[in-house]
Amino acid sequence: MSLLNEKNEIIRKSFGLKEEVRPQLEASYHSPLINRIKAEDFRLETGRLTIYLAEEFGFCYGVDRAIDYAYETQAKFPGRRIFITNEIIHNPRVNAKLQEIGIQFLSGPYACGISAEEIQEGDVVIIPAFGTTVKELDLLQKRGCILVDTTCGSVMSVWKRVEAYARDGLTSVVHGKFDHEETLATCSRVLQYPQGKFLVVRDKPQTGKICDYIEGRGSRNKFFEEFGNAVSPGFDPDTDLNRIGCANQTTMLSSESLEIANLLQGALQRRFGEAELPKRFRHFDTICSATQERQDAVLKLTRRGIDLMIVVGGYNSSNTGHLVEISLERCPAFHVKDASCIISNRLIRHKKVFSSEIVETADWLPPGKIKIGVTAGASTPNRVIEEVIERILEIA
Repeated sequence: MSLLNEKNEIIRKSFGLKEEVRPQLEASYHSPLINRIKAEDFRLETGRLTIYLAEEFGFCYGVDRAIDYAYETQAKFPGRRIFITNEIIHNPRVNAKLQEIGIQFLSGPYACGISAEEIQEGDVVIIPAFGTTVKELDLLQKRGCILVDTTCGSVMSVWKRVEAYARDGLTSVVHGKFDHEETLATCSRVLQYPQGKFLVVRDKPQTGKICDYIEGRGSRNKFFEEFGNAVSPGFDPDTDLNRIGCANQTTMLSSESLEIANLLQGALQRRFGEAELPKRFRHFDTICSATQERQDAVLKLTRRGIDLMIVVGGYNSSNTGHLVEISLERCPAFHVKDASCIISNRLIRHKKVFSSEIVETADWLPPGKIKIGVTAGASTPNRVIEEVIERILEIA
């Protein structure tokens, strides 16, 4: 049956138009300079600066695939209304480019004013790399539109994990940000099951409060003050924390996810005894491999004795923020969204770690010969990284 005629079909593969859209992709996202630096052992020396690129950075396979599919969709369906449910990835350059080629956004910061309820049969709707909730997917299928699903395979693996927890009566404790698109989509998979329960935990301090409650030291009122927006409907901490399955938003800090799982396992063991653990606790590492590779590459780079790190990526990009956290353990690090943040050799604009605040820092670039490490989140195009490096060289 034709893709154009099959109602409610969800398309999850390429249209075979990659070569057709390649010129657009290369013009918007690729970088000769980045290719040259990679070919020269990830190092660029000029004047008083030596730039070191992390060995893994920028677009991952899932992001590449999502962007390819979006451009192929636009080429496949000329003349049709094409929408995307929310940001395809957390990068302002990429989302703006999609708007330029005529793709409209149903929600989020780029929303066009048309809602999912207004989608018509024959419209095309792209599901972004983060996925979407079961509720929104059901609504779009009922509208009779053509759905192009670019959800990352790593995200889908997490969905399978939490669905298994829900079927087996375990509460899914998800290490993530409760309002992040990926985490919202993951939690919605839990609620497909009548007994499904979830709790989203942001960090180790929050995990400590959950552990206190498991071990009988917590207050019910204080629990809901802390987690009221991050639990499933009807959540009862007195019973729903007795059996736990751990999962995580794929872009979180992997070492912290592991520590959170260990803390919860320890609390359950102290409460119920070691013999009870096999039926009360499960954990599988669901950090995506690309996220792990970028975090490992930053660790390796910061151990080379660099003077500072520049981390490039959207300010709402979770995986980019964690690269900054790792960098700051060894040297000064600045999270910039693009070249406009490099104001001068005296002043830089950047996002503070563990905060949404955008600040300006003076005297960020030391005098004399310096080594600068550069990396980027998985949603950052090479072209944006190139522009940042060129701007640093220009002002230095």
